[in-house]
Amino acid sequence: MTKAELVDEVSRVSELTKKHSEVIVNTVFDSIVDALRKDEKIELRGFGSFRIRQRRSRQGRNPKTGDKVDVPAKRIPYFKPGKELKELINTAGDASEAAASSMFPGVEP
Repeated sequence: MTKAELVDEVSRVSELTKKHSEVIVNTVFDSIVDALRKDEKIELRGFGSFRIRQRRSRQGRNPKTGDKVDVPAKRIPYFKPGKELKELINTAGDASEAAASSMFPGVEP
């Protein structure tokens, strides 16, 4: 799903204009980015959590020349899915397999 598709979905479900829906989606994303910049953890119950992970500096290698390269330390955004999200994704697959098997009896998924 792209950002434009997400805006369309918010617009459809909330019965708001696309302009208002785009403002809502952008505000949510901007809020997440601002919180991560401040090293805050974002926790969305049932969905997951966003946090920053620190990467140490290290010696890398240029794949083209083979020369050693210093890779600086950096902060990486990390998403950890919540238990409910994992369950919804996994049960959705089971439900589609069950639906497929009822549509085509005798055929193994």
